[in-house]
Amino acid sequence: MKVLLFGATGMVGQGVLRECLLDTDVTEVVTLGRTATGMRHAKLREIVHRDLFDYAPIEGELSGFDACFFCLGVSSFRMSEADYTRLTYDLTMAAARTLARLNPAMTFVYVTGAGSDSTEHGRSMWARVKGRTENALLRLPFKAAFMFRPGAIVPMHGVRSKTALYQTMYSLTRPVLPVLQRVFPNAIVTTEQVGRAMLAVAKRGAPAAILESRDIARYR
Repeated sequence: MKVLLFGATGMVGQGVLRECLLDTDVTEVVTLGRTATGMRHAKLREIVHRDLFDYAPIEGELSGFDACFFCLGVSSFRMSEADYTRLTYDLTMAAARTLARLNPAMTFVYVTGAGSDSTEHGRSMWARVKGRTENALLRLPFKAAFMFRPGAIVPMHGVRSKTALYQTMYSLTRPVLPVLQRVFPNAIVTTEQVGRAMLAVAKRGAPAAILESRDIARYR
């Protein structure tokens, strides 16, 4: 299986990349982003592309993939709806529309978030935008598309968040995270579980197109 990974330098993307490199069914992982991960691995190839709204210059490198794991995302904190829409809906759809045209047999997996609003009309701005993005992705002519809606995500195996505030929070709560996972097994997932779940649905599909934390948590 050949995998294309967006957001490999982020916390979720780092975890997904690790699981892809460990999986014997994955023959090649291609990361695509504005910066390289700096990792070296026999199965890893990196594409550094500054403009994530325009893929015309690199279309020749974007064919032949079995799966795309889209782990890019930004916080909506202090952001207008227009700006958040551009960096969430517009950016995601620019990539997805290109990939759907070039890889009709691809499975596309998108990391969205718990509480995303499929109606697109709720009170929460970020949830509306995420829901709109999910709905648009599900309409594209991929072989299959899955929306991952994790709640709390625990970084594992040395994975770190690029957001200083989040990383500080993870560091402070790390001693109690195993306890919280046992108490709330359907609300808290690890980066390892997210990566393994993505690989599983890419290989075998899933009963539903939207996977909540409790669904992701089933993949160990």
